[in-house]
Amino acid sequence: MEIIRSKTFTAQRAWGAKDIANMNGITTRLHWTDQPYKWHVNDGEEVFVVLDGEVDMFYKENGVEQSALLQTGDIFYASIGTEHVAHPRGEARILVIESEGSV
Repeated sequence: MEIIRSKTFTAQRAWGAKDIANMNGITTRLHWTDQPYKWHVNDGEEVFVVLDGEVDMFYKENGVEQSALLQTGDIFYASIGTEHVAHPRGEARILVIESEGSV
């Protein structure tokens, strides 16, 4: 049993994470960042939940770049093959649920 106060979580580097759970190869991790990630495609599906802050999520649909502003409480679902990159606006805390070992 553990209680995690996401609003106070920080990491020593951008996209540093706290591993919360691994359930049959699906990981749940809390990330802290103040820097953009990199364009990538996950090995499987990804659920990306903004717990604190704002994140500009860029993604490609049919090869066309799109974007959406994700605010606290918003969820981005990346299906298999969705190329995407997250750019936080200042500090952000993000819960990511994905296949173990995914980018």
